[in-house]
Amino acid sequence: MKIGIIGGGLTGLVAGSRLVHEHEVDLFEKMPCLGGCLSSYNVNGYWIEKYYHHCFSHDTRLFGLIDELGLSGKIEWKTVTTGYFVRNKIYPLNTPLQILAYPGLSLIDKMKLGLFTFKAKKTSLVTLDDIPADQYIIEHLGKNIYSSFFEPLLKSKFGERRKDVSAAWLFNRVAIRSDRGISGEHLGYLKGGFHQIIDALERFIESKGGRIQKRTPVSSVSYRNGAWEINGTRYDTIISTIPPQELEKIGGPVLPPIPYQGAACMILAIKRDVTGGIYWLNMKDPAPYGAVVAHTNFIPADRYGEHIVYLASYFSGMVHPNLDAQMLKDFCTRFSLTKDEIHWHKMAVDSWAGPVYTTGYRSLIPSYEQRGLFLAGMFSRTNYPERSMEGSIRAGSEVADCIRSGSSNDCP
Repeated sequence: MKIGIIGGGLTGLVAGSRLVHEHEVDLFEKMPCLGGCLSSYNVNGYWIEKYYHHCFSHDTRLFGLIDELGLSGKIEWKTVTTGYFVRNKIYPLNTPLQILAYPGLSLIDKMKLGLFTFKAKKTSLVTLDDIPADQYIIEHLGKNIYSSFFEPLLKSKFGERRKDVSAAWLFNRVAIRSDRGISGEHLGYLKGGFHQIIDALERFIESKGGRIQKRTPVSSVSYRNGAWEINGTRYDTIISTIPPQELEKIGGPVLPPIPYQGAACMILAIKRDVTGGIYWLNMKDPAPYGAVVAHTNFIPADRYGEHIVYLASYFSGMVHPNLDAQMLKDFCTRFSLTKDEIHWHKMAVDSWAGPVYTTGYRSLIPSYEQRGLFLAGMFSRTNYPERSMEGSIRAGSEVADCIRSGSSNDCP
């Protein structure tokens, strides 16, 4: 078969790598580089992701792919720390003593929070899909725990849409972030950068005869004479990894729209650590970013020769035209940085960075097969109720299996 793949992110590349053995594969990517939200910068002799990334101990498909691509042995595990920025002060929240010392919660609040963390690992997410996260926390744990602990987390991930997010996302988030010891959380990273996965998939597809067309946006998708076409070229079938509503605009099937949000992520290389050794700092104080992610409090700074920090902001609709300047000014003022301490900075903006796991999201998830074409990506069930590299790899593998099987009955 001749197969066209729309989108050169992780799902599209994995699907292409699974199908290129037996089929003719064309992959279209509108950007000059592959990887989507997993794409990277090459700066000062090293690679660094445009958007912060890490992995978890249960990401078995990711580890399997890494082995397949000859990158085994490069996964490294680090203990990272988290904290909150409250009333212009950093509060680490890792050890029992630090949690007890946090002034935003009473002792009873902290006990409730501990019980909730334990409960999150054992609760079915299906029953929580229609319940707003803020409503659940306020009703079961109280307003103070919500405003002092959970609201900054929801704000850092969903910005203005935080009140739309379901309790299913929140429970899942707490459960997967509970792989921690007494000093912090355990996270993984691919030594040298996750760009190696993208590069290896690209080389593999092309080595098997697949064609990868960068800087090639798909402007039309149509069904004619029993076959699908991309930009006027006939294919036996198509895999689309872009949001379903974006595919609909160019001729794809009409499906319920998936709620998406944009991401604006500034990365800075600076002279020194400014978060007191903390990797992930949620901003409870008002700021033009929801979190400060200090990459070099995760991976040692000596690998880069400078400290790397991400400022993460999520938005709906249009991004503020001066957001980068606002971020930079606020960060320097808030963390007492002078201009000569900033070596360089870059801003990445993606208006379709990922789904918002709103109440009722589960009912919107499309099946892989739709009118003879296939959809897979961050909106797939493998990425519910939290997007991840693991979920995107699974989506790419599963949609490829659907096509190979030749039966829509095998396409959930």
